[in-house]
Amino acid sequence: MKSLIKPKALKRGDKVAVISLSWGGAGELPHRYEFGKKQLQEVFGLEVVETRNALKPADWIYNNPKARAEDLMEAFLDDSIKAIISNIGGEDSVRILPFLDLNIIRQNPKIFLGFSDSTITHFACLKAGLTSFYGTSVLVGFAENCGMHDYQIEDIKRMLFSAKPSGEILPSQGWTSEYLDWFDTSLSNTKRTMTPSKGWNFLQGKEKVQGKLIGGCLDVLEFLKGTELWPSAEEWNDCILFLETSESKVEPRVLKYWLRNYAAQGILHRVKGIIFGRPYDAKYAQEYNDEILKIIKEENLTDLPIITEMDFGHTCPTFTMPFGALAEIDSVNKTFSILESGVIE
Repeated sequence: MKSLIKPKALKRGDKVAVISLSWGGAGELPHRYEFGKKQLQEVFGLEVVETRNALKPADWIYNNPKARAEDLMEAFLDDSIKAIISNIGGEDSVRILPFLDLNIIRQNPKIFLGFSDSTITHFACLKAGLTSFYGTSVLVGFAENCGMHDYQIEDIKRMLFSAKPSGEILPSQGWTSEYLDWFDTSLSNTKRTMTPSKGWNFLQGKEKVQGKLIGGCLDVLEFLKGTELWPSAEEWNDCILFLETSESKVEPRVLKYWLRNYAAQGILHRVKGIIFGRPYDAKYAQEYNDEILKIIKEENLTDLPIITEMDFGHTCPTFTMPFGALAEIDSVNKTFSILESGVIE
C-alpha cells in the first residue's frame, strides 16, 4: 500500500462535524443523537456542529445522496473543522460515489471516523491517499446507554488525540450487542448486559507478521467490488486485512462465498495476516471460524496468521483501526499491536 497522508490529532476545544452519509438515524432519534453529542462535548471537550443535512429525516436523507456527498465535501473544505464523525451506518452510502471529489479529500486532510456502511467513505479516503479511522459512530459508541464504555473512551483518546503509537491492543474485559430499541425512550437509561470476554481467538499462525491495515465491513465491501474505489491487486500486498460482518448476521455459507472471491482475486495470497471482528451477538462465531479455515485450507495458506472474534465492528465497545497504519500479529505471544499512529501532532 502507498503511504497515506495522516491528519492532525484532535485536541480539546477542536470543532468536529457530525454527518449522515447513509441512514438518517440522527434525525429520527433526536434523544439518542443529543446524548451522543453530549458525550463528545463533555468527555472529549470537542465543539460539535452538524453538517447541513445531518439531522434531516431518514426519508429525505435516502432520497438525496448528492446532498449527503455535498455535506461531506463541505466538511472537508471547512478549515475550522478538524474531524468528521459519522452519525450511523446504513446500507446505501455507495450512492454518494458519483458526487465525491477525491481531490477535495486529498487536499484537506482531517480525521474521518465511522464503521459499517462508512466503509464506502473509508475507501474514498484511501483512494484519495488519506488515513481514515474505522471505529465507532455517534449513535452507537458515543451514545451508549448510560454512558460510554471506559474501553471506548480510552480507545478514542489513544487513537485520535495522540500521535504516539498505540502499541499492543488488549481485548475488552466484556462486550455487548444486546438489542434495546432506540425508539423506546423508556429504555434510554437501561444499561446493556455485558458478556465477559474470553479473549480473542488466535485461529492459526506460527510467526510474527507486520503489515498496513486495510479492510472494513464485508457486507459493504460487496458494494465496492468493481468500482473505481476498489484497490488494485498490488495495493493489498503485505497488508493486514481487517474484516467484520454486520447486524444482518449473514449465514456462514455466505461468508464462505465472499472469502472465495477474495481468494480468486489473489487478495488472500497477498496479505500478511487477517483479523476478524466479533460477529453480531457472537452468532455463528464457531461456524464462521470453520468456514474461514476451510477457505484457507483450500488455498494452502495454513500458516497465514488469523485472529477472530476481536473487539471491532458490530460489537461494543470497540477499538479503532487507522487505515494504512503499520500493525503486527504475534502468533507466538498471542498479541495484536498497532505500531504506527494514524495522526500527527
